[in-house]
Amino acid sequence: MNPADEEQLLERLRRRDEAAFNQLVLAHQASVYRLLFRMLGDAAEAEDLAQEVFVTVFKAIETFRGESRLSTWIHRIAQNHGRNRLKYHGRRKRKGEGPLDEGTEETTSAPHTGSRLPRPDHAFEGMQAESHVQRAMAALDSEQRALIVLRDLEHMTYEDIQELTGLPSGTVKSRLHRARMALHEKYRELSEDKP
Repeated sequence: MNPADEEQLLERLRRRDEAAFNQLVLAHQASVYRLLFRMLGDAAEAEDLAQEVFVTVFKAIETFRGESRLSTWIHRIAQNHGRNRLKYHGRRKRKGEGPLDEGTEETTSAPHTGSRLPRPDHAFEGMQAESHVQRAMAALDSEQRALIVLRDLEHMTYEDIQELTGLPSGTVKSRLHRARMALHEKYRELSEDKP
C-alpha cells in the first residue's frame, strides 16, 4: 500500500469507518495469523489471538503516530499479544508444540517428482525432522522464537525487525544469531535422543 493510500485509510479508520476496518483486516489478517501461528504453534489459538489483535488495533488506532508503517505497527501489536500468550502459558507450564507452518503435511513428506512416490523411510525421516524443529522452536524463549519467526519464516528485513522490536540493528543481528545457535543446539540434542 502506497503512503497516500495508507494515509487515506488511516483517516477513515480514525473516523471509525467499518468498511475501512474490513479493508485493514483483509489486507493484514493472513500475515498476522501466520506470525501468531508460528509463535504459538496452535491454529485455533492463533486465530483467536489474531481477532484480539485487530480489536486492539481498532481501539488504539488513535494512538498510531505514523512513525513506522501501519503494517509494522500491526505486527508489533501481534508480536506483543503472542509474547503475552506465551508468558501466560509459561506460567502455567504449557508449551506449544504445534506445527510451525500451515503446510505441515506438505513439508513433512519427502519431495518427489513425476509419478514416483517418496520412499517410506524418507517420508518418516522428514516427519521426524519436522517434529524436532517444532519441539526445538517451542523450547526457545519468546524473544528468540519471535526473531526467528520474523526473519527466517516471515522473511522480514533487518530494518523491519528493528522497527518492529525497537532494538538497534546490531542487537537484532546478534540476538538473531544467538537464537539460531540455540535452535541448532536444541535440534541437535533432540536428533541425538531420537523420538
